[in-house]
Amino acid sequence: MMNARKKGRRYFLSFWFADAARLLSLMMIFKFRRFNKTPTWYLRAIFFIFAVCGRVDAAPNGPTLHLDYGQGHLANPIGQFMYFVPLVSPEPIVAYTSTNNRQCARVISSTCRISGETFKAICEFEIVGQGYQRNVLDHSDLIRQHEKDLKAGASLTRRLGSINVTGEGNGRVEIEGTVTNGVRSVNKFSIWFNGHGKRSPVTIILQDIEYHDGAVQIKDTLVARVNSLTFWRGSGSPKMGILLASLKTAGAGDSAWQNAWGDFKGIVANEFIPPIAIAAVGNEAMLDFGKALADRDPTFTFPHANNLTTIH
Repeated sequence: MMNARKKGRRYFLSFWFADAARLLSLMMIFKFRRFNKTPTWYLRAIFFIFAVCGRVDAAPNGPTLHLDYGQGHLANPIGQFMYFVPLVSPEPIVAYTSTNNRQCARVISSTCRISGETFKAICEFEIVGQGYQRNVLDHSDLIRQHEKDLKAGASLTRRLGSINVTGEGNGRVEIEGTVTNGVRSVNKFSIWFNGHGKRSPVTIILQDIEYHDGAVQIKDTLVARVNSLTFWRGSGSPKMGILLASLKTAGAGDSAWQNAWGDFKGIVANEFIPPIAIAAVGNEAMLDFGKALADRDPTFTFPHANNLTTIH
């Protein structure tokens, strides 16, 4: 997948080409005006150039987050705040939002400490409002790739099925990096969803995919509550770290014993869960988001997620 730097160079060259073509068109118009006539073929060419340049300029973007760091009341719909999920996902995502969803997220504080050539910033955020938002992975391609094995009796176990945000919560973002000539560069970005001792509203569903009765069956097996997600800058393939709060069987109750047992299983699982592979564009977007927060930028715009389908 094309990384952010390559995309940046592509967009720069596209913008340069568009501006150069427009300038050439205007120069030729003035040239023809000296002779008080403009050929019909040239007028058609002008319209074609401007039409092409319009398409070149229109590099798609994702949503823009508004950041006031507690100085106002700017809030972002939960789907926009969690837009990084389809960006990091290697598989297609279908996003669902509950009817009359009122969930919004806003950054309420920001601090940054610089020590020599390194810095660390912490930004707190809150999620308020009722409802839920689900990012469901579309396993269609995966199933087609393994269809023969599935029909032969094999199964795909504990596949990531969805990432969900239910209800309200508090969290923080921790950003670490270096400073060169006054410019910050982010090397690590962690987002925590269990701030102020509150339970994280973020869960992931793990599924088993099997073939029964002449059709593929997808069954929810485990529900993991997520405390944090971490992204790094590195030379290898980008990966995302996951820290769990609990791990429970799908359909398990909410009794004190079941919650305690789920918390214990989450602690044990954290010792064995490796960082998972993610899309490069999503990893770069999160590091860029960290820089925007560390710099206290008033807005941040995500790149466009080509693999996202949104259903309200």
